[in-house]
Amino acid sequence: MNATSYTAVIVAAGRGERAGGGEPKQFRPIAGRPMLAWSVQTFADDPACAEIIVAVAPGGAMQAAGRLGALASRCRFVDGGETRTGSVRNAVSVAGQPCVLVHDAARPLVTAAIITDCLAALETAPAAAPAMPVADALARDGAEGLEAIDRTGLYRIQTPQAFHTGALLSAFAAHPGDFPDEVSLARAAGLDVALVPGDEANFKVTWPEDFERAELVLKTSKPLSLTVTGMGYDVHRLVPGDGVHLCGVFIPCDLHLVGHSDADAGLHAITDALLGAASLGDIGEHFPPSDDRWKGADSVQFLEHAVRIAAEAGARPVHCDVTLICERPKIGPHKAAMKQRVAGILGIAETRVNIKATTTEKLGFTGRGEGLAAEAVVTCQVQGAT
Repeated sequence: MNATSYTAVIVAAGRGERAGGGEPKQFRPIAGRPMLAWSVQTFADDPACAEIIVAVAPGGAMQAAGRLGALASRCRFVDGGETRTGSVRNAVSVAGQPCVLVHDAARPLVTAAIITDCLAALETAPAAAPAMPVADALARDGAEGLEAIDRTGLYRIQTPQAFHTGALLSAFAAHPGDFPDEVSLARAAGLDVALVPGDEANFKVTWPEDFERAELVLKTSKPLSLTVTGMGYDVHRLVPGDGVHLCGVFIPCDLHLVGHSDADAGLHAITDALLGAASLGDIGEHFPPSDDRWKGADSVQFLEHAVRIAAEAGARPVHCDVTLICERPKIGPHKAAMKQRVAGILGIAETRVNIKATTTEKLGFTGRGEGLAAEAVVTCQVQGAT
């Protein structure tokens, strides 16, 4: 199957008493933010992640949301069960995507590469998990002293553990008992589990000293980032015609937007906003209206260009908010298509694109139907910024 979108399930319902600290370890700070926030951020930054479900202790949703701050808006909270298996079962039962990645909140250092590898493995297998070969010598303390154990073929299984959602739900239904992790459940259900390379840094924070280790890794491996915002505004005149282009979507109607290109005011505003956030000038500098190459051009290529050069400058869009100001055409029936189109061009999830429409109560050039205006705000993360 084509695993292009997925649900991330983060298990954060435990007490974490071995880690000390007097509160659940998932809420203890690492490098200035709660441990849970690091995992949520990694999944929230992945355009393929359509939803994040966090399993919390019963009644603990408000506490979790408070610790996550703005990140809480990306999450859906469900009550966990008495065991890990119960928590995961509760979360997966409400997942809305064809694939699900189950991750421990106690592994704050999961990488985008591991997520990508797990999803790729689901193309040919019903389940996948990151694994690390056992390198240390192993022994069992038996009745006759230490007994050596052959470590050949032994692995340390990490999370996230990835599944076709239907296969995991069937496994839960067929095996109602508790399991140490979902790979164990999958094997009990007869599912093949593909192993992908794990990462030594993706360790599970278990003991008090693990917090210092995780903080050291985060401070040395995560580049500093700065959140920046750009604003864009564009206006085009309306005349009789057979339709308009707005936010990458063609709307059939008896109007036409006049401009050197296709006059997509929505995409022009977004392009200017992104260029502004990346400190790269404005759309007129990159695509001057005096240049015949852009006569009648599809404005999608303007925004694609802005995304590309912004990335080269280290700026990556994470959110876009657009306001279209007009009496006509009606925007409401086309908002969903616009969100999908803009999200696809920017390379972010649809949940991080917002399209609004308003009028000026018949005032001004938009109120008289002489033209259409668009405003956009684009938020970017700039890596390596200070």
